[in-house]
Amino acid sequence: MESVAHKKVCYYYDGDIGNYYYGQGHPMKPHRIRMTHNLLLNYGLYRKMEVYRPAKANQEDMTKFHSDEYINFLRSIRPDNMVDYTKQMQRFNVGEDCPVFDGLFEFCQLSAGGSVAGAVKLNKQQTDIAINWGGGLHHAKKSEASGFCYVNDIVMGILELLKYHQRVLYVDIDIHHGDGVEEAFYTTDRVMTVSFHKYGEYFPGTGDLKDIGAGRGKYYAVNCPLRDGMDDECYQGIFRPVISKVMETFRPGAVVLQCGADSLSGDRLGCFNLSLKGHGKCVEFLRSFDIPLLMLGGGGYTIRNVARCWTYETSIALNTEIPNDLPYNDYYEYFGPEFKLHISPSNTPNMNSPEYIDRVKSKLFENLRMLPHAPSAPMIDIPPDAVDVEEQEKEAIENEDPDKRISIMASDKSTHKENEYYDSGEEDGVGLSVPPKGTKTTRDVQSYRSAPKRPRVEGGDSGAMDIDESEKKEGGAGDDGKDDGTSTAESHNAAAL
Repeated sequence: MESVAHKKVCYYYDGDIGNYYYGQGHPMKPHRIRMTHNLLLNYGLYRKMEVYRPAKANQEDMTKFHSDEYINFLRSIRPDNMVDYTKQMQRFNVGEDCPVFDGLFEFCQLSAGGSVAGAVKLNKQQTDIAINWGGGLHHAKKSEASGFCYVNDIVMGILELLKYHQRVLYVDIDIHHGDGVEEAFYTTDRVMTVSFHKYGEYFPGTGDLKDIGAGRGKYYAVNCPLRDGMDDECYQGIFRPVISKVMETFRPGAVVLQCGADSLSGDRLGCFNLSLKGHGKCVEFLRSFDIPLLMLGGGGYTIRNVARCWTYETSIALNTEIPNDLPYNDYYEYFGPEFKLHISPSNTPNMNSPEYIDRVKSKLFENLRMLPHAPSAPMIDIPPDAVDVEEQEKEAIENEDPDKRISIMASDKSTHKENEYYDSGEEDGVGLSVPPKGTKTTRDVQSYRSAPKRPRVEGGDSGAMDIDESEKKEGGAGDDGKDDGTSTAESHNAAAL
């Protein structure tokens, strides 16, 4: 791990988030966030950072990006009244990849609340790094759900950061293109979006090398299309030079990093071959720039590896070494038979040839050379924060039940409460649900839920077991694109931009 000066880290987690359930056979498992929290708790990482239970994002927060009609729909729809919302469900793309489930709107509030609160903490210079593993849902659009995502917490967090920072950089290492975030800021030069993703016959079907932004935002969308089998060395061979050039040219005041874990080897819906160390190198590299950093979750559908990954990357944020032997935790059996933190890559061939990577890098550098260095933006009166941090913490102390939860300002900063880590017992026990052949999906590309066809290989914890078997073992996995084309975050929130 690169040696970087100690940084103050705050971490957002609500124990209720693991209770939400997308439905039987659905690969998105909010339970993975609870598993992550429990693992990092048992590694003792909570002692080195401030742990907060975030305030729920409200409708006003959400409509800074999303349309009023869409948010009203999310507030109203429930499994027991879906028949009354048939037309709206079709209009807002809810019902297939993005099902209606109990507590849907509250789940969105929790996911977005941590990202907005983290951005506020960074703006107030009360932390150097803010972490919300329940966020990172990068496919949601202004008026549409997509790719398991309903509310785009990332866009909301970036809009908050733009109140204090002239330029914000968004970096996405999920295997899927960060289309919702790119689309939101496609015409502004105050946000640069950089996405490293699988491209081709793969959800969401966007993120071509030629997609570079438009208008004032031309060249501020950076897309790095990659092929199957991407390994650690190859990934760093393009990630580090591209990010270095972006930092040199754009000079952001804050960075948002989406840490989607579906780019790991053995992910149920992924086709890359990264180890935890290779994935974590991206976090380590961005941390080294000493710029305020908001770290978010995202995709990840082999949930034992999601928990491993985000625990490891929390340790990187803290610049703390943790042992490879996993500590005993409430989900210890999920991590067998090795019971180790790190996973071994498989022998999947890397389809990214050196020549291909060189061509992609060359084109990206050519585009970045077209940018003026560090575009300036006139700063206006700063709008009020979305979250009053001090007031929120004060209310938490006044309202909490001391028998159930330790204060967020208590010495150990833990939000652990009795029965917080129980396993709901709602394990799927079935394979992934794939739409019938010929079913029209969100775009005319492969559905998010359809796992890519790839050779079944042996090697380490690479997911070589059959889908049904692993589903029974884990109970599932968990992440996060279509647009009405009418608005970007820039036009929707012109005051902030």
